[in-house]
This record gives sequence, C-alpha cells and structure tokens, in this order.
Amino acid sequence: MIELLAPAGDLEKLKIAIIYGADAVFIGGKEFSLRANASNFTLDDLIEGCEFAHSYGKKVYVTTNVIPHQNDKEGLLKYLKNLELAKVDAIIAASPYIIDTALEHTNLEVHISTQQSVMNIPTVNYWYDKGATRVVLARDMDLNEIKHITGAVKAEIEVFIHGGMCAGFSGRCSLSNHLTNRDANRGGCAHTCRWFFDLEKDNQKIEEVPFSMSSKDLSAVHEITDLIDMGVASLKIEGRMKSLHYIATVVQTYRQIIDEYTKTGMILDYQKYIEMLKNAENRETSIGFFHGLPSVDEQLFEKRSEKVMQNFVGLVISYDESSKLAVVETKNVFTKETLEVFSPYMETKYFKNEYMLDSNDQPIERASKAKERIKVHIPFVVHPNDMIRAKRT
Repeated sequence: MIELLAPAGDLEKLKIAIIYGADAVFIGGKEFSLRANASNFTLDDLIEGCEFAHSYGKKVYVTTNVIPHQNDKEGLLKYLKNLELAKVDAIIAASPYIIDTALEHTNLEVHISTQQSVMNIPTVNYWYDKGATRVVLARDMDLNEIKHITGAVKAEIEVFIHGGMCAGFSGRCSLSNHLTNRDANRGGCAHTCRWFFDLEKDNQKIEEVPFSMSSKDLSAVHEITDLIDMGVASLKIEGRMKSLHYIATVVQTYRQIIDEYTKTGMILDYQKYIEMLKNAENRETSIGFFHGLPSVDEQLFEKRSEKVMQNFVGLVISYDESSKLAVVETKNVFTKETLEVFSPYMETKYFKNEYMLDSNDQPIERASKAKERIKVHIPFVVHPNDMIRAKRT
C-alpha cells in the first residue's frame, strides 16, 4: 500500500493530518530542522505526537535536514537519542555527518532528504548501501526518470506531489543568505525568489510590471495513478508552515484519489478533486517537472493577485445531539449564511446558519472574534475536528 505523507508544523496539525487520512507525518523538532519559523516540536510534543500517530497505526518522521556548519554540531547525538526515546519512526536527513551519526550510534531509520538532490540509481544505491532505507528524490525529475529509478533499486522511493517548489536546485539556494543574512539550508529561508524586483538596464526601469523568479506550487492530481503504478513508496505533501485547514483539505483530497484508484483501478472525475483543492490556501499550481522541463506556464514571473482563502470559519470542538448545538472555535468571520461541514467522517454537508450564541450564551448575528468558542445550531450530527467553511466566492 502506498503511503500518503503529510506535513505538520505543530502537534495540533499532526493530529489533524492523521485524522484526515495521512499514513505518516513529517515534523521538525526544535533543533537540526529546516523551517525554523514553524512552531516545531518540543520533546514532550514529539512523544505525544508519536503516541497519537501510533495509536492510529500511523508513522512519524522527524526532519533533521539542516546543512550544519562546524558550530552547529554540538548536541546532535543527544538530540538523536531523544528522538529514539520518543519512538519516532525515522529521521529525514541531508548531511552525511547527521546521517552517519544516526546510523552508527542509534537505531533510528534514516531517510535521505530531497536536499541531497538524488537523481540517479548509483546515488540511491550508495545511500541504501550505507544503511538508509528510503530516498526522497529531487523535485526536478520527470515521470520517466522516476519510473526508471524506482524499478531498479531496493531502497524505498519518496516523491513530492503537492506544495511549494524551490527556485534553487532541490532547495540549494543562497539568495536568502545574500539578501537577508538568513541561511536557507539552516532553516532561515526568506523566500526571496517570491519577492518582486524592478528590471533595470543602465539604471533605467525597462519593465513596468515587477518581476519575480518563483515557480508555481506543485499539484499532482493527474499523476498520482502513474506514481502508484511505478511502485513509488511514499507520496509527500509539502507545507509544515501551512494552516490546519490547508493540511486537512489537501490530505483528504489525495487520500480519496489514492483510495479510489486502489479500489477501482481508475479515477472517474478528476475535476472533483481539483475543486476540492481550491478550498485550500493555495497559490497558483502547476505540474512541476513531471512532464519535462517547466515552461513559462509553470512560473510566476509577473506580479499577480494572490488571495488567501478565508472560507475556513470554524473548527468543531463538540456537539450536543439533544440541543443540536455545536461548540465551534472561530477561525474567520462568518454570519447567518449557508455553511459547509467538511469532515473526515462523512460526506460534505451544508446547513443554513440561523442561530448562534457567544461564549456567554447570548444570541449573536455575527461571529467576528478569532479563536472564540461559540455555539452554532447545526441540524445534523457533527464531530470534533470537523471543519466549517463558508461558500467560496
């Protein structure tokens, strides 16, 4: 069975990813991890997260994928031993120093990070012979290359299917270092490729439209069946800094694609899944390198109007069947309008929001305070961790 691997920037997101259908999650600890601006996990969080995932029969991988400088080495072995204590299922690493330390001094399973830019069979075999069990391929590969490698190696192969693409080669970028003094390969990427720049020649602006060098995000809805058929072991979603709603939406969409294809051998309606993904806070998407070198259609060269979706309005905390009142933690503003319940336990349902009570049980017309717990009358049973959304406009 192919694995669906989801990102989780904190403990709440880990639980949501598992509940909404991930087979495994990848997380970062407080040390030796990229995405330094994510919340990341304390040791206690790691232990709780692993216990929760394992109770569902799911796995937890911890990113230790920094490229450490000489003064970043201190405390590595102690940290890896703590990961053993937390019973993580594997680490994801790029530095040979971290990889060797884990293999020689712990029982941790090691996966080779995409930061290693693995793109050929001898390199996969090199890391497998060293003791790594899985290799995350570079994101700069087409389907034929992935198929060729997957069919010729003993190591498990992991492939990115959704999320941000890097303008550098498999994350090897120095723009952020030069322009902000933040080291992208030690967790400090400033996403400089997404900035807007003026194009000038001889100190004269030659284009009125600002320029960026960013790629569109990856979305592999149509490629999942090929990746399953060629024997890829794990399909990876990028986004440890993404929202709770993003993770739930993207995970459930790919879960349903995988399950439909596994059960029936076909996908009847790709458009359904494309529409599901539109509920996530996505930038524009493309197919990346899956069908060859990206064209202008896969790039974001000019300024564009990006809109973060605000249709995730509440998270269900509990539901009382006798009163039909749900305790809801508010996420965005909503009023007495038609709302949608998005759930891992049932098909999407709609209801007319006609009655709400604030935290003091007083009737209200509008929910406007973030993270307030209010009561909403919902005429059918809902469950903890169901999500309430407003209709997209």
